[in-house]
Amino acid sequence: MTPPDTAVLRVAGRPVGRYVTRPELPARLAPRPYLHPVTTLAGTAVTELSPADHTHHLGVGVAVPDVEGSNFWGGRTFVRDRGPTELDNHGAQRHTAFQLRDPDGFVEELRWVAAGAELLRERRTVAATELTRAAWALDFTFSLTNVTSEPLSIGSPATNGRPGAAYGGFFWRARKEAQAPEVFTVDREGVGEIHGTVAPWVALAGSTWSLIFAGATERTRRDPWFVRAEEYPGVGSSLAVDVRLPIPPGETAVRRIVTVVADGRVSRLEAASLVRKAVSP
Repeated sequence: MTPPDTAVLRVAGRPVGRYVTRPELPARLAPRPYLHPVTTLAGTAVTELSPADHTHHLGVGVAVPDVEGSNFWGGRTFVRDRGPTELDNHGAQRHTAFQLRDPDGFVEELRWVAAGAELLRERRTVAATELTRAAWALDFTFSLTNVTSEPLSIGSPATNGRPGAAYGGFFWRARKEAQAPEVFTVDREGVGEIHGTVAPWVALAGSTWSLIFAGATERTRRDPWFVRAEEYPGVGSSLAVDVRLPIPPGETAVRRIVTVVADGRVSRLEAASLVRKAVSP
């Protein structure tokens, strides 16, 4: 029996992801719900949880390093003119309830709380869909609503003075192997060519698996990709790159990312075909 604080995603009857809603984590890791392990249809794990290189990387989820100065990413906070700094400013994402819970997905309500105050309320919709006998898609939408009476804004180390570090938003910490995964998109390859740029999709191809990330709405596709491969394999969609993302009182920011999880190393043509199949108009 699945514990009440977890949900197991299934595709064609096979478990492909475990979602933990109330993890027991220290405050420094910015406790939040996450998906881990996520696997291919053949059972290969494609996520990591609290790896030694970045203990605050928690599988698949939403993590933001700066919401009006509160850290919902975990670890150190980048402070302008000081660099990465240990601060007692970590927030937590608290599961409120499942509005819907099926074997292939769920709709969840969450509260983003810091210093005893609720800053954001989130509705998170997650669905798993079979694409082929060797690939499935994780459809992940999050909606962040400012529930305070004051304007809020989301920032990143990049907006706080660290070039190239615009992480924050949807983030997938992938499986680390002896060799770094191949990184490519429609017309480019390599982290140096893709990181910080806009592309319809980005692929990581490991030894026996591939992940293809695609923005599934026009607004989401305008967000640049945050990509790492050599130091650690991970991909995120950046909410705040050059300027902070404002969310006025009562307003909502919405993003939708669809990730194709495939067995084997896919080609560029195969990746494009799977994305077309996974992302509905």
